[in-house]
Amino acid sequence: MVALQRYFPVLGWGRNYNRSNFSNDLLAAAIVTIMLVPQSLAYALLAGLPPEMGLYASIMPIVLYAIFGTSRSLAVGPVAVVSLMTAAAVGKIAETGSADYIAAALTLAFLSGLFLMLMGVFRLGFLANFLSHPVIAGFITASGIIIATSQLKHILAIDVQGHTLVGQIVSIVTNIGEIHWLTLVMGISTTAFLFWARKGLTKALLRLGLSAKIAATVGKTGPVLMVIVTIFLTWLLDLGTKGVSLVGAVPQGLPPLSLPSFDSDVWSGLVGSAVLISVIGFVESVSVAQTLAAKKRQRIDPDQELIGLGAANVGASFTGGFPVTGGFSRSVVNFDAGADTPAAGAYAAIGLAFTSLFLTPLIYYLPKATLAATIIVAVTSLIDFSILKRAWIYAKADFIAVAITIVVTLGFGVEFGVTAGLLLSILIHLYKTSRPHFAIVGQVPGSEHFRNVLRHDVITDPAVLGIRVDESLFFANARFLEDTIYDEARKMHELKHVVLLCSAVNSIDMSALESLEAINLRLNDIGIKLHLSEVKGPVMDRLKRCDFLEHLTGDVFLSQHQAMAALGSGTSAT
Repeated sequence: MVALQRYFPVLGWGRNYNRSNFSNDLLAAAIVTIMLVPQSLAYALLAGLPPEMGLYASIMPIVLYAIFGTSRSLAVGPVAVVSLMTAAAVGKIAETGSADYIAAALTLAFLSGLFLMLMGVFRLGFLANFLSHPVIAGFITASGIIIATSQLKHILAIDVQGHTLVGQIVSIVTNIGEIHWLTLVMGISTTAFLFWARKGLTKALLRLGLSAKIAATVGKTGPVLMVIVTIFLTWLLDLGTKGVSLVGAVPQGLPPLSLPSFDSDVWSGLVGSAVLISVIGFVESVSVAQTLAAKKRQRIDPDQELIGLGAANVGASFTGGFPVTGGFSRSVVNFDAGADTPAAGAYAAIGLAFTSLFLTPLIYYLPKATLAATIIVAVTSLIDFSILKRAWIYAKADFIAVAITIVVTLGFGVEFGVTAGLLLSILIHLYKTSRPHFAIVGQVPGSEHFRNVLRHDVITDPAVLGIRVDESLFFANARFLEDTIYDEARKMHELKHVVLLCSAVNSIDMSALESLEAINLRLNDIGIKLHLSEVKGPVMDRLKRCDFLEHLTGDVFLSQHQAMAALGSGTSAT
């Protein structure tokens, strides 16, 4: 039963489900459903897909995540960055609006889900750690700018092409003379109201005497209020006949059964994008899930999250959807509304299914400018240039990674941006680990502690060189260790002993072992013995498996203090 619960978390929380959980989940589902309707439509528009696909992508995926996911609060569905990446990926192999474009979107969801599930089954969630937080922040900031700029075509009612900032700006400037002023007025008004509603609506409701909880809850319905108002005005004033672009007819009914393409050419054209979407979606989702779980002292299983998100995406591909992941804004709303279990997501799916069945005719008069305004306001929270300042102050290497990720994403598109960010993250990690921090150490007077001679007043011995390496030893830094020891040994003419302090060394691979053997032989040739101190148990176990310790010219000491007591001859203050 425990093994089955590992892959079906619903068997765990479902056994203890009670009436209190049901009422809390139902309330949260009602609030999230109201929020999801305009969001789902808007993100389908962003992905270049029919609006109903946004609803479809928010029904079955939520149910599947409720069964396989481990977060009690995560709300799964279309999100801005993944929708933009979907448009960029699918746009390379099919024309927007065509049947092939829709089929490619379904296939992208299937491939993404397949990749996520494979990563989950083989417990490869750690691979996402190679995409560093600063790089992700830079990528999301750049993506937010591209998303906001791309929606100006609906605000201005002009043709804007391209998936890069440069291409979009050129397109806007080229077509600026074709602005539809009535659409522009509606777009600006809607955007201004939504920006105000994010904080101002709640304050206004508080001034009217509503309780803080009710005011906060109703305050989140700003996008829904704007959808209702603009639909009514468009219908009343017949703005569609006056040039305002509308969503138009949206099919009624439950999500259809659909099939992704199994054409090898389509797969080869999308598999790289599917991997990138999977990694970005997983990182975004698991960070939100972990944050919300910590607030309730709960835990999530990242590897099972991969399976849950994978199942959600596979479900989307067979029910007329496109790639999905856990969304920050809707998950926070779900959490704040009091969701106790993943069942809240399943109830929200029922609400969306009801909307798809009975309320879609009302969407006919919804202006695309309203959906564009919803997207613009939503993605402004993604744009955070402060990461550049923080990275510059804290670590110049991270600043370079963030800056390059932003520039590449803006200039060449989201896929190039995330690829560049991933490669930079790995290169920075390899560079740092290939040049580990090391310290020449001496004894702190009156103690058994040894510290960096450059930071503390310590006692050293001209005949003994103590070096502490603050990194595990492996192929990437083995040569650096050799060069460091040889360079330091040349400076000390009375040197007789080198003691390698291994307190920070958690492992030594074969390449590093060969380097230690070379160091041992070379130092011995010039009359210097090599010693080790404070070697950890697992490292010592490995060293005992070979003959290195038999040929070691020196000894292995329990502590650096013991080594200095045994080897020291005369001391000097440093």
